[in-house]
Parts: sequence; structure tokens; C-alpha cells
Amino acid sequence: MELLGLISKNFLSPAILFFVLGIIAGILKSDLKIPCSISKFLAIYLMISIGFKGGNSFILDEGFNNNIIILAIVAVSISYFNPFLAFKLLVRFTNVDKITAAAIAAHYGSVSIVTFTAAVSFLNLNNIAFQSYMISILALMEAPAILSGLYIAHKNSPSPSPNPSSNISKQDKRLPLKEVFTNSAIILLIGSFFIGFITGKEGMEKVESFLITPFNGVLCLFLLDMGLSVVRNSHQLKNFAFSLFLFGIAMPILSALLGLVLSLLLALDKGTSFLFVVLCASSSYIAVPAALRLALPEAKAGIYLPMSLSITFPFNIIVGIPIYYSLVSYAYHIYHT
Repeated sequence: MELLGLISKNFLSPAILFFVLGIIAGILKSDLKIPCSISKFLAIYLMISIGFKGGNSFILDEGFNNNIIILAIVAVSISYFNPFLAFKLLVRFTNVDKITAAAIAAHYGSVSIVTFTAAVSFLNLNNIAFQSYMISILALMEAPAILSGLYIAHKNSPSPSPNPSSNISKQDKRLPLKEVFTNSAIILLIGSFFIGFITGKEGMEKVESFLITPFNGVLCLFLLDMGLSVVRNSHQLKNFAFSLFLFGIAMPILSALLGLVLSLLLALDKGTSFLFVVLCASSSYIAVPAALRLALPEAKAGIYLPMSLSITFPFNIIVGIPIYYSLVSYAYHIYHT
């Protein structure tokens, strides 16, 4: 019953309900609309808030040591390289275009704050200890997937016909990397992370009332806009094949198994290992959509948003969390006997 209560609490959270409201408003053809300038502000705010809080918690966490640094490096590596695996699977087994495939792949390399929160609640309900620095690991896993997703998109975007008398084709191979690193979304996430890291507790006290306290309210507005966006782009659902649905279930399971193997090699405790597995298995529906809204507008939001929020998110909340914990428990029982 406790787990059912946890599931109900997460699905009935204001942010998710505002997303549903946006979908309903779109279906009813309401004149409800979030102005483009406000939409961009919401995206910018969320990226700054997520980055700043992550950097701040990283410097304030107790027990900062080499083990945390190693875990951070592993987490960033998974976040960066997972989209390459996801992209290969999407291109091989689905008919989605490569730009949208890159956008989907970025979602599955990044993380879900709500899924992570549900996993923490699961541990608390069952009185299972875990390391508090995992919120910092979560923040570190936001940006690398956006970086690799944008890189994949640039590498696979149609290029103009080269002038035979020029040397542009050779130079073009170098352009995507520069464009990715100077992208506004990456600069905001990484820059605000380091600002939170550098300013520490004093910096948090100065901006908490703006960057932290209103976060949930801004998130509600953002997901309301996302719900409207999904319906606006509903004509793209004609390409939403069953293979995409299967990918939305299979990819988090594959990522969870990878996270489990790595957590055993890193000798994490059971609770911390479970959270790491959940982070590996989750798919972003806040930071990545906010970033792609700014950075990759040509990707089909009507495909990548439903996959992350309507397939993978409920799967992880209802089925994934108990499955992942069972896998971690079984693996630790075998590994330590």
C-alpha cells in the first residue's frame, strides 16, 4: 500500500497535472497560449536553477573525496555516451528522422528529477540509507547528454551542397563541436553549476528566494506549455510507430543494467547504487526539453516529448522503481555472498 501511495502521490503532483491540463486545453482547441518570450524565459530559468542548485549542493555535501570524484566521472561519461547508443538503436529499429532521433537520444542520456525524487521517497519509506551527494551526481548528468545530443544532430543534419571550388566540406566537420560547446543551453547549465559551486552557502542565501523557492511553480508553467506543445505537434504522431514505444521501455532497462554493473564495480552501498541505477534509467522531461526548445527547434517535439513523459516516466514510476530495486538487491545478495 505504501508503494501505491507513492505512485499516486507522484502522478497527482501539480507539475504532472499541469502537463495534463495543457494537453486537455490543446485537445479542446482552447485559446490558451504561453507567449514565446515567456516560454523561453521559463526554459532559461529552469536550466539556471537546476545548474545552480546542483553546483551548490556539490560543494556543500559532506564527505567530498576521491570516491565521489570517480563516481562523478563515471556518471558524466554515461550521460554523454548513452545518447550515442540510443541514437544507433533508434536509427536501426525505428523510422524516425535523424534530427528527432538525436533529440530523443539526448533525453535518454539525461535524468529525471521527479523520477529521482520518487526513488528517494521509496528508500525513505523503506528506511534504506543512501549518500546525500547523489543530488550532485544528478545535476552533473543533466548537461552531457544535451551536449552529445546536439553534436549528433549537427553531425547528421543535411548540409548544403558544397561548392566544388571551395574547401567547406572539410571545415564543416569541425563546426559542430564548436557550436555545441557555445550553445546557450550548455552555457547556462554548466555556467550556473560552477556559479553555485563557487559561491557556496552564501551564494545560495542570496538567490534562494528567486532560483530555488519558485522552482516548482515555474515547473508547473513549463509543463503546461509542454502539454500545449505536444498537442500542437500532434500531427507528428503519425510517425509514432510501435517500435518507438518499445524503445521507450527497452532503453531505460538497458541503461539500468549498465548502471547496476558500474555501481557494483564502484562498490556503492545498496541505497546509493539504487539511486545511481535510477538516474541511468531515467529520461529527462525538464532540462532536455527546455534546452532543445532553444537549441534544436527543428526536432519533432510531438515525438520526443511523449516518449519521455508519457512512456518512460510512468513506466519508471509504476514498474521501473520496484524492478530496479529488486535487481540491485539481488545483485548485492549474490555479489556479497
